[in-house]
Amino acid sequence: MWSLETLGRERLSRHFWMREFLCSEIGNLHEISNIPDNPDLALDRGRVFATTLLDPLEETFGRVFVRSGYRSARLNAYGNAQGLNCARNDYPLECHIWDLPDRPVAGASIVIPWFADRYAQGRDWRDLAWWLHDHLDYSEIWFFPKLCAFNIAWRPEPLRRIDSYIAPKGGLLKPGALPAEPPEVRAARYDDFPPFRGIAFPG
Repeated sequence: MWSLETLGRERLSRHFWMREFLCSEIGNLHEISNIPDNPDLALDRGRVFATTLLDPLEETFGRVFVRSGYRSARLNAYGNAQGLNCARNDYPLECHIWDLPDRPVAGASIVIPWFADRYAQGRDWRDLAWWLHDHLDYSEIWFFPKLCAFNIAWRPEPLRRIDSYIAPKGGLLKPGALPAEPPEVRAARYDDFPPFRGIAFPG
């Protein structure tokens, strides 16, 4: 049997532990526990997600802030029913419920403070979007206006889809489509970004 304390101390990757993904303002305010129905499955998917997508971000940009991580099916359903910015549990692109047996996905809403500071000064969100596309094996990404936060998801068969609620709103990249901008134009957008995985951590 998993205890909540033991679950939270499970390490997902070099830089992330499960506890960071269990915090939920909705759960805290409405007294709904955010505990996986299948902890082992949630951990397995969370490890791949954090290792594949979050570690490279932290090792490039520094601190990554998790705004909304794992959600239990019960918590997510409540958030959707109350209009609290949670998608339906059966929505194909819902990425916060990591332990649905028939839906292999793990994702989170995150902020990169390094880029959020530049976004606040007028930086185009698409500069970061194309960097993510060119460097990470993501499945889908959704951008939001506040802090240039974005949902990023891992799936074993990535969709490679990018959408945004920031102007210009809509789809930047559809699944299976080629980017509208060629590689050299995309690279010029982020030529002042830190080197990929350029932060030196102690061994």
